[in-house]
Amino acid sequence: MRTPLPHIQSWPLGGITDGRLEWSTDDASIREVMLNILLTRPGERLQRPDFGAGLLNFVHQPNNETTRNLMASVVRKALERWEPRVSVETVEVAPSPTSVADVHINIRYRMRFAQMPAELGFTFNLGQPA
Repeated sequence: MRTPLPHIQSWPLGGITDGRLEWSTDDASIREVMLNILLTRPGERLQRPDFGAGLLNFVHQPNNETTRNLMASVVRKALERWEPRVSVETVEVAPSPTSVADVHINIRYRMRFAQMPAELGFTFNLGQPA
């Protein structure tokens, strides 16, 4: 017998439809929370000063192997600390073949409640001149 997936709701609210609040659910919720964690700088949230990964702190840093390794480490540590619904398997940060300022961040993880593999990938601009 398969265990049913829990219905997960997330912050931020999406809006109002038919008088009801819209929430992201399941994997969409997890992805939104992960991006929120990664793009929040520690110290930004008043009641949780340690919350966040601070990826934005890497803007204007050189796009080299050292920076990319540091970014991967920060991403992994922040997600392991702040998102208990997932188990992070790998974090890869690779340079973009088309832009000197871009890196591709790819996170492979498993949802703990169902052991389903999932992946979140996005491009992050370090803000260097092309």
